[in-house]
Amino acid sequence: MMERLMVDSVVTWATAYRVDGFRFDLMGHHSGANLLAVRNALDALTLEADGVDGRAVLLYGEGWDFGEVAGNARFRQATQGQLAGTHIATFNDRLRDAVLGGSPFDSDKVAGQGFGTGLFSDPNGASTATPEQQRADLLHRQDLIRLSLAGNLRDYAFETRDGRVQSGAELGYNGLPAGYAEEPDEALAYVDAHDNETLFDIGIWKLPVGTPMAARIRMNTLALATVALGQSPLFWHAGTDLLRSKSLDRDSFNSGDHFNRLDWAMRRNNFGVGLPPASHNAAQWAAMRPLLADPALTPSPADIAEAHARALDLLRLRRAYPLLRLGSARRIRAKVSFPNAGPGQSAGLILLRIDDTRGRDVDPDLDGLLVAFNASPETIVEEVDGMAGLRLSLAPLLLAGGDPVLTRTTWDAPSGTLSIPGRSVAVLVQPSAPA
Repeated sequence: MMERLMVDSVVTWATAYRVDGFRFDLMGHHSGANLLAVRNALDALTLEADGVDGRAVLLYGEGWDFGEVAGNARFRQATQGQLAGTHIATFNDRLRDAVLGGSPFDSDKVAGQGFGTGLFSDPNGASTATPEQQRADLLHRQDLIRLSLAGNLRDYAFETRDGRVQSGAELGYNGLPAGYAEEPDEALAYVDAHDNETLFDIGIWKLPVGTPMAARIRMNTLALATVALGQSPLFWHAGTDLLRSKSLDRDSFNSGDHFNRLDWAMRRNNFGVGLPPASHNAAQWAAMRPLLADPALTPSPADIAEAHARALDLLRLRRAYPLLRLGSARRIRAKVSFPNAGPGQSAGLILLRIDDTRGRDVDPDLDGLLVAFNASPETIVEEVDGMAGLRLSLAPLLLAGGDPVLTRTTWDAPSGTLSIPGRSVAVLVQPSAPA
């Protein structure tokens, strides 16, 4: 009965109201068979017969394994790792935790930094780990981000920080395989959502307190870029491009409009409007007060507009270049690689190459892309493995975009040397060679 109700409801919303995506809360509390029945019903819809291409309708949810159904206790669940091959997506917490650091449920919000919050390259002083341990942690997180940029595929393989070539299924994440998708549309890339703190608020906790607002904006853009420039479907929390804050509220489902307000006019981001309910934030409540009272941590309308413009640049890049949306595991395995990975990789730098000279041509105008993520505060200059002699230049969208710092990105073709400013994401394009 439940399966029939789910199928009928979703098909009605898709055909009568043109809803083009469906999210299931606590999807792991449904059976995989139920969700697959919904997916099959949507896939059967056609433009000719129903006015809807059902295969284009996104189906995703929270694929967490917990509670009374955990471990398939009552049925085979619709959870991460058990939906491979179904084209049903689950939220990719591997990317979230690698970028932000720690876990949404940590009692100490400050100590667990990540790639996008200053781990090793800009420590906040709260961690008890040695610099060597922090660096090792960062390199592992960089590998998790690389895998997520490649669709979080279980069979995608690359050289990891310990010098081994590992598949996604072999790379570890909290005792589980990091890679669990068979196709890229089965892992939903995100770094913040309606649950837990907003991306801006996570940065308030984890970046050094004295981090200037300009640097906070750059790190906000960097974190969103790990979502927008990867091969999986992307999910952005409403207002994350506007530096949205809930005044550090961890769980605002019952906090009212005062803490959940979203100002589309971009006058303020709602930071510092008061202490959120103690019942949801008991472990951090005392530490919130001085942060929320610090005027240096409240962005101006100009700051919000700047963050918004740079976030839009990321979406324009994804739209402009089909190589950022390959759409299949086969194409990803053929074209996607990560130069300068392995044990000698630079802390804070991830390089993503998409080579359109391999496999079937996807973009007639380009032979490839190089995407560089520099999370460190400093400019990094590095020779890129296997790319000497190639002609690359900064994407025209970025030359005229919302971040003038990116125009300082340079590429030396004879040596294959990249220079990228600190806290920056740059996309370089390789035009097609003459026939």
